[in-house]
Amino acid sequence: MTDPAALTARLIRCPSVTPEEGGALELLRALLEPAGFTCTRVDRNGTPNLYARWGAKGARSFGFNGHTDVVPPGDPASWTHPPFSGAEIDGIIWGRGATDMKSGVAAFVAAAIDLVTQTPPDGAVILTITGDEEGPSRDGTRAILDWMDANGERMDVCLVGEPSNPEVMGEMIKIGRRGSLTATITATGKQGHAAYPHKALNPLHPLLRLLEGLTAAPLDQGSEHFQPTGLQVTTIDVGNTASNVIPEKGRAVVNIRFNDLHSGDSLIAMLRERAAAMEMETGVRFDVDIRLSGESFLTRPGPFVDLVRGVVADACGTDPVLSTSGGTSDARFIKDHCPVLEFGLVGAFMHQVDERVPAAQVRQLKDIYQTILARYFA
Repeated sequence: MTDPAALTARLIRCPSVTPEEGGALELLRALLEPAGFTCTRVDRNGTPNLYARWGAKGARSFGFNGHTDVVPPGDPASWTHPPFSGAEIDGIIWGRGATDMKSGVAAFVAAAIDLVTQTPPDGAVILTITGDEEGPSRDGTRAILDWMDANGERMDVCLVGEPSNPEVMGEMIKIGRRGSLTATITATGKQGHAAYPHKALNPLHPLLRLLEGLTAAPLDQGSEHFQPTGLQVTTIDVGNTASNVIPEKGRAVVNIRFNDLHSGDSLIAMLRERAAAMEMETGVRFDVDIRLSGESFLTRPGPFVDLVRGVVADACGTDPVLSTSGGTSDARFIKDHCPVLEFGLVGAFMHQVDERVPAAQVRQLKDIYQTILARYFA
């Protein structure tokens, strides 16, 4: 039997701070190829990615998506155990990536190897592992999916191994995610002396009015599967060090996490229309630069959701909530390829100093993944 806890520790010892590979993908390749997986590095623009398939091309397939890159550890001196030690002490595995998400990758790799070597399924098992989830996410999972399309590779369904449970194992399955949009709004007026405002054009007052209008009322009240859309002003910057000078420019950044009542295009249009109206009213020029990280999406309850939910409920003795909460994940790219769900460990310590995970929880996750695979191919 392949021990996912031991594999988690080995992966943690690979210092794969995004976008460095750190040896993690080659470690996985060395384990998967002897088990019969065909492994291909799908690197793009220096970003490391791994595609692995067991079984015939074109056969009914079950896919897994995960990442081996991690966020920087911060000051190593702040850690109880070195961040890349992978130390297991009293049943706890310590290190960067222990929760997010080298443990999830290890659990599925261990489950997949044991399944195909002990009870080979009638179908294909596919792994898409990226080194770019914690980075810009331009050349990671996107690159793998582009390569799959070009080479006729296909997943029929996909499970993403992100830590999906807030506090207790088995309490939550992610069936979708909100969209994410970031807008940088720059207001430009005319610099002048604060004592002579009639000779200047203060851009800050219209900028504040625009922001007040955006935040005065909720954009919606939520929908069947999504919480209300959230709009947050995350920074306002002027750079003015003189108290008697009206500045020429002011800049604000707004982040919107939106549900299925909106699209990226509809929100972009709304922001541009409001900025244009304020410009027309005040004479201050508004420039709006927008980055859309992903649209909202939902995998509606059905056979795939029921299968995963049933296995998790049986294994954990819970009634898993079907949720769309949280930030973004690489599932936002996979949803255009096939139905996708997210289920992994408890995410209590992800990205923190002293990130850690119980070894028993990693082994439990492996058993859940292996049961999902077995039932899928049964």
